[in-house]
Amino acid sequence: MTAYSFTVNARPVHVETDDSAPLLSVLRDDLGLRGSKFGCGAEQCGACMVLIDGKPEHSCAREVGTLAGRSITTVEGLGRDGGLHPLQQAFLDEQAGQCGYCLAGMLISAAALLDRNPAPNRDEVIAALDPHLCRCGIHNRAIRAVQKAGALMRGVPA
Repeated sequence: MTAYSFTVNARPVHVETDDSAPLLSVLRDDLGLRGSKFGCGAEQCGACMVLIDGKPEHSCAREVGTLAGRSITTVEGLGRDGGLHPLQQAFLDEQAGQCGYCLAGMLISAAALLDRNPAPNRDEVIAALDPHLCRCGIHNRAIRAVQKAGALMRGVPA
């Protein structure tokens, strides 16, 4: 067991675990952050996505030993001051969720997109969400929600 320190959702954390423990396991089991899901364990479905230093990354196969000093944001850390992130609100408004298994990962990738480009076109949203497998068919609603959130974040009526 090794001790690691990094930041999760803007708070410093310290965990003691094996070097090869997946970040997803540490987040869910040690830190109680259950928003990110285990889908495939092979970085293929996107259910486990988190932001690592602002970049969307899979957490299912990412070894915690590679994260010392890094900043991780989970879906629980998107909102501020107890409120929802505009993306979370837009996904609710557009009913862009059904079973919800893929949503945390989609929200993470969408947040990274909007940080880079606050006014993405439809093709850019599709490209950002492409790595996420969703069997419920919410794709069109998710695309609308991302664009709506971008407009809200820019102060443009949606």
